[in-house]
Amino acid sequence: MKKFNTFVPFYISGILAVSKPVQYFLKFYYMNESKEKELYFRCKSKTLNFSLVCEVGVYMPETSNVLEFINDGIRTILVEPDKKSLARINEIFKNKNVVVYPYAIYDYNGKLELVQRNASTFVKDLPASPALVNDKYTIRKNDTFEVECKVFNDIDPGNIELLSVDTEGCEWYVIKNLVSLPEVISLETHGKFYTNPFITEIKKWMIENGYEIWYKTRSDTVYNKRGIFKITLSEKIGLLVMSLFVGFRRVKRYLYN
Repeated sequence: MKKFNTFVPFYISGILAVSKPVQYFLKFYYMNESKEKELYFRCKSKTLNFSLVCEVGVYMPETSNVLEFINDGIRTILVEPDKKSLARINEIFKNKNVVVYPYAIYDYNGKLELVQRNASTFVKDLPASPALVNDKYTIRKNDTFEVECKVFNDIDPGNIELLSVDTEGCEWYVIKNLVSLPEVISLETHGKFYTNPFITEIKKWMIENGYEIWYKTRSDTVYNKRGIFKITLSEKIGLLVMSLFVGFRRVKRYLYN
């Protein structure tokens, strides 16, 4: 049996005390919404109407974070480097108002080595990704492949209104080179024991450019441009509860030997 750590910071006890209520609340609060549809329905609840949305790191079209916007006929930019995913995206969205860029996004133009671990595709040289941290995955040569990479400002037309980025640790390379200032930005920032390796830079950029946190999911933080709508009390409570849940999951690994 694993023994409980003798040194536990005092604030952990508070998180432990609310952990069960937090989980029950989250189960009720999110039970009817998938992660992919949640962004769409929340934007609809704020009567946000977009003319251009963008997703970087699509993986498969069926799990696209902007799928409902695409189905509504909204002009969409999709950025995905993996050939298998690209084939499926082009097949499913061939008659949609979609432009596809077959690149990885990084901080230079050229070639980039990626690693694919099941549904997780990430840059080989990253210090942390969900697969490396949560799955304790060890990179294998057979899982690596080379793709073309671009700096995001080369493909950003300057009028993106909603941006969703899930690039397994490289979200910062999209944000730091934005030309557009979207009304809503969704980023993968956390998940179980994982924290985005550039979370400090992301937070600083958001503050400097007038963004605030709207809500969080189990893996994403969704920001909105200040002033475009009012965040309700229930949304603030939901954000607080989810933040507690995310924090509890992260520190739980340190509670046991």
